[in-house]
Amino acid sequence: MARLVMKFGGTSVGSVERIFHVANLVKRTVDAGNEVAVVVSAMAGETDRLIDLTRSVSGGQSDVNLDYAEYDSIVSSGEQVSSGLLALALQARGVRARSWLGWQIPVRTSSTHGSARILEVEGADISARLAAGEVAIVPGFQGVTDESRVATLGRGGSDTSAVALAVGIAADRCDIYTDVDGVYTTDPRIVDKSRRLEKIAFEEMLEMASLGAKVLQTRSVELAMVHRMPLRVLSSFDQSPDSNTGTLVCDEDEIMESQEVSGVTYSRDEARINLLQVPDRPGVAAQIFGSLAKANINVDMIVQNVSRSATQTNMTFTVRETDIDRALNVLNQEQRAIGFSEITFDKKVAKLSVIGVGMRSHAGTAHTMFEALSAKGINIQVISTSEIKISVLVDEEYTELALRALHTAYGLDTIQE
Repeated sequence: MARLVMKFGGTSVGSVERIFHVANLVKRTVDAGNEVAVVVSAMAGETDRLIDLTRSVSGGQSDVNLDYAEYDSIVSSGEQVSSGLLALALQARGVRARSWLGWQIPVRTSSTHGSARILEVEGADISARLAAGEVAIVPGFQGVTDESRVATLGRGGSDTSAVALAVGIAADRCDIYTDVDGVYTTDPRIVDKSRRLEKIAFEEMLEMASLGAKVLQTRSVELAMVHRMPLRVLSSFDQSPDSNTGTLVCDEDEIMESQEVSGVTYSRDEARINLLQVPDRPGVAAQIFGSLAKANINVDMIVQNVSRSATQTNMTFTVRETDIDRALNVLNQEQRAIGFSEITFDKKVAKLSVIGVGMRSHAGTAHTMFEALSAKGINIQVISTSEIKISVLVDEEYTELALRALHTAYGLDTIQE
């Protein structure tokens, strides 16, 4: 017998029929002798509907002026509906079940409405109910502040809710049910030879989540890694899931021998900015990136290039494509203070990354990447690395070609489960 948290996303509870299916999955897990807590998202599309209602009633106020305490009260209701419906569906199947709201547990959060962070999950009461044979249904995405107000965790926060609940009740594992059957070596919609991974290390999954893989939310993986909470990613649409399906996200030492590269990711939400003839003096980089940080603009890849002048340099970096207009506005305002001569930018770029804890023990990983791209005539614009990751920036039109080339170059086409 194990204590499990089962998390179901919006598509998994998107209709009454889907909720019935989820209830059958939960019942099967309970009948196998497990203690089960369930975390649910709002039904697919419901959160967007509630956000639209909120903005309509508030007179079309900008997000800056919106009362986010009231916003949270409204948009958190979607998860409350789906948790109550699932509890009723389980009861109809003879399973003892009760829904809990975030404040009843409680899930304590910071007071940053709209993007709160979980501080603590007090799991004693739920643990006692689980031990007595009752299934607890918990709405994801929400908690309660010190002022006893509902606070939401930001979009995709239900994954984080599930991991935090699993930690709070000392679960053996947190199972994330979604619309895919695990974590793949790359996007199977682009590379038909992509393979589902049986296991992946926390560090690898964190890099993949932050670099474009949409399977798990980054914050949830980070929380799981800190608390060493095993995660399993599997499909709620699988008619007969068992302990051997899906992908297990776990400690590196639970994987017998790591591949050099476990996965290849891509992101098209990138834009490159070039600052030309920047004064080559101490503090100029802090001035550039400090001004962007004050505007809450995240900077990713950074390269300082040699200029023709001994007293000047060129600076190249990337931001999200959605932030490019704000970034250009900030930098233009700071041009005189920073002292650069010109800005150029390019929105038609993509970032490709190869990820694997096996890089620590394999030489030549970067050479393999550069050689594979060169063979396809793909020019690299920017490079960044970490201990288990290499990322490059290329022209967006080469994204799919580069993805397939890298997947083949690292032998991922032939991985067998």
